[in-house]
Amino acid sequence: MEPFEAEVRAQGFRIIAGLDEAGRGPLAGPVVAAAVVLPAKRSLKGIDDSKKLSAGQREEIFSLLQAKARALGIGIVEAREIDRLNILRASLKAMELAVENLSLSPDFLLIDGIHPLNLPLSQRTIPKGDQRCLSIAAASIVAKVTRDRLMIAYHDEYPEYNFARHKGYGTKEHLEAIRKHGCCPIHRQSFKSIYQPSLL
Repeated sequence: MEPFEAEVRAQGFRIIAGLDEAGRGPLAGPVVAAAVVLPAKRSLKGIDDSKKLSAGQREEIFSLLQAKARALGIGIVEAREIDRLNILRASLKAMELAVENLSLSPDFLLIDGIHPLNLPLSQRTIPKGDQRCLSIAAASIVAKVTRDRLMIAYHDEYPEYNFARHKGYGTKEHLEAIRKHGCCPIHRQSFKSIYQPSLL
């Protein structure tokens, strides 16, 4: 990981939040963002891009972050709002909500990607930040674990789609379930051209 946090602290900032989201690509369910403020002087081992970790490793590090991070914030934008805004704007809104839900007020944001947030805070966007920046990697884990848990809960409500397995992504199993059962309330209607190509 690159020393983004140290560089920002050298500029005089003290409460630095890393931000990332999970769930931009699925056909169903919310997009979930997380904001994480890590302790400045304590090394937390095992943090990495969530995509490089197993589900068990993510759960373990999520518990560690709940215990050791200075603050965690979650932002959730559901499917209907994604349809209304579009997925990019919904993802940015989820990040803004995550910042607002922090128990500490950050003075600097490190954001995964290339799009700044519409917040009156100093910030830096970092392409592939979940692979390069520790606090963004931590946020990627919190966002992924939170979203996976939500999709498992949705599985109980809509078991015919098996959301617990694919978490709403466009797997063959999921597409076949849509063809058999149609859409349920958590499917993103604006993504229909993906899972119902005949609508094009």
